[in-house]
Amino acid sequence: MRILIASPEAVPYIKTGGLADVAGALSKEYRKMNEKVYLVLPLYKKIRDSQIRLADTGISMNIPVGDRVIKGRILKNHQTAYFIECDEFFDRPELYGTAEGDYSDNASRFAFFSKSILEMCRSLTFKPDIIHCNDWQTGLVPLYLRTLYRDDAFFKKTAALLTIHNLGYQGLFPASHMRVTNLGREFFTPEGIEFYGKVNFLKAGMIAADVLSTVSETYSREILLPESGFGLDGVLKKREHDLYGIVNGIDYEEWDPAKDKLLPANYHFKDLSGKALCKRELLRMLFKTVPKSREEQVPLIGMVTRLSEQKGLDLVLQAVPEILSFGVKLVILGKGDERFQKSFRELSGKYKDSISVTIGFDEMLAHRIYAGSDYFLMPSKYEPCGLGQLIALRYGTIPIARRTGGLADTIEDFEPLTRRGTGFLFADYTASGMLDALKRAFCVYTDTEKMQSMIRNGMQTDFSWKRSAQRYLELYKTALQKRRE
Repeated sequence: MRILIASPEAVPYIKTGGLADVAGALSKEYRKMNEKVYLVLPLYKKIRDSQIRLADTGISMNIPVGDRVIKGRILKNHQTAYFIECDEFFDRPELYGTAEGDYSDNASRFAFFSKSILEMCRSLTFKPDIIHCNDWQTGLVPLYLRTLYRDDAFFKKTAALLTIHNLGYQGLFPASHMRVTNLGREFFTPEGIEFYGKVNFLKAGMIAADVLSTVSETYSREILLPESGFGLDGVLKKREHDLYGIVNGIDYEEWDPAKDKLLPANYHFKDLSGKALCKRELLRMLFKTVPKSREEQVPLIGMVTRLSEQKGLDLVLQAVPEILSFGVKLVILGKGDERFQKSFRELSGKYKDSISVTIGFDEMLAHRIYAGSDYFLMPSKYEPCGLGQLIALRYGTIPIARRTGGLADTIEDFEPLTRRGTGFLFADYTASGMLDALKRAFCVYTDTEKMQSMIRNGMQTDFSWKRSAQRYLELYKTALQKRRE
């Protein structure tokens, strides 16, 4: 099958969130499966400035964006990844915006990218069977296939799948930006891409893609409801029979505690002694003292997260005094909203012996938190899939999470009588609900046999990409069938 994965970001080239892991990992998995797969990304400044070797294909394109024609070029890395070069749009410090807000011309930037994807296919004479679009930045591609390229024989057999990674991000722009799409005003309607007086790029993909997917089965059901649909639940309800949930995976070569070079000690589910050494070193590194044996015996809770309201951080702020009353330590790594950054900085100053907060992202520290913590806290308000809990399970760190989205699909709530389960879940989005789950977890912590059993259960779960990639291949076939109908 000829597959084109179109994404605004992908590892190993550029990453701001889990979307990059998905796009990069799927590409890698399909190559292992001998599928003909290409990846296309914008050529951001950070990619150009990196050590990645890029080759100029010598192909340039003239792309209409509103009443302008913007020039783009195609570069490549090896034979599998292509990059759309346009310095006017992508030679910037960040991908989508700065701390002050989104770039004001994001509509033009990603309308250009979406058109460039299709023109690139023509220029390379690559006829994809499927274009796998990801999030609002590529949402116009399916609609362009059905409109501007409807009569183009080159794309006659090309189907489109749109994966919604997070419905909270939709690509909303003022009505005046409709002109940069080069679509007629007849599409600026409630049945088209108009959304409460604005242009909605994600909605464009939702109404035009042959098949829709999101990143867990539970989330695919949640977004059909008004409380989780961000205003698009009605649109999704109309396409319910074309909407599928496929849980994300993780790269088990990158995330392997038995081989991880960023850890002070390695371990596996048959020998957990290295995990205790990882905890000791994490305590020493973050709390700047040689940990006493008593400190090593208290529960250590880790969080590697984006500091945003979605992640349930308001619950953590409310509950900090009661959490610390259990005699635990809390380690947080992340960046995001300034109000959360400020609040957690203040907490780490007030409780410096019990709370460590690192603002930013540190790859080595992230690995060490996953390995050295006893528990991994994810009290999310909503969570389309979540990768943190999958990594935590792999590293023998027990997740404590809210029963929502992908967290509900990937964590089995612990049942003390049968000793089955891989984590602790709570349903109500309240500080008391989260505290109840923490209390259940701390009860198990005092029972070494139960604790070891949970750790091993988690480490042996399979959330590798192979299973997810196979499900996407089946979904591509479904999209192709719908295209033929």
